[in-house]
This record gives sequence, structure tokens and C-alpha cells, in this order.
Amino acid sequence: MHCVARQPGRRARRTSPRLVLVYLLGTAVTVGAWVYLISAAITFGVLARSGTGIAWVFTVLAGVGATCCLLIALVLVTRLLREIGVLSPTPAPRGARGGKRAAR
Repeated sequence: MHCVARQPGRRARRTSPRLVLVYLLGTAVTVGAWVYLISAAITFGVLARSGTGIAWVFTVLAGVGATCCLLIALVLVTRLLREIGVLSPTPAPRGARGGKRAAR
């Protein structure tokens, strides 16, 4: 059962094993960094609550860094799923709708 209808005249895109490996490794590294930054944010939060003032800055920085790592990991997973064919490629944008007046 095919999820996407094939268009006549178009060649099927081949999956690059090297690109899949790069996406997998990138995802693993960013998820590992995310876990480390979350644990660092928790540790700095405990220190900040016990009275160390500068630990609040590190808690915020670790939280922002963890958010960025998770976003990058989600982007890499999406690209990986597109590369192996689980998700369909992004469709091309259509022209203007609404007839002649909207096209102006």
C-alpha cells in the first residue's frame, strides 16, 4: 500500500545511507546534550534555591540551551523521516487563488 501517489515521468528518489547515518548521529548527539543540559539545569536550580545567586543565571542558560537542543533534535528527526520515506516531501506552493483579480 503506497501512501503517496507517484507522478508519471518522475524518478523515485533514492535514500542515501550516509545522510541517514548523519541524521541519526546528529539526533543522538543533540538528545544527549539535551539530557545533560536538563540535569545541569536541575542541579543549578537546587544550588540557586539554596542561596547561590549566580546559579540562577546558569539555570536559565541551561534551560535555553536544552530548549534549543530539543528543537534541533525534532528538526533532525523530521528530516530523517522524510529521507527514509515515512513522511512525504513538502508540497510545492500553489499559485494565487481567486482568479484574475487575485493574481494581480
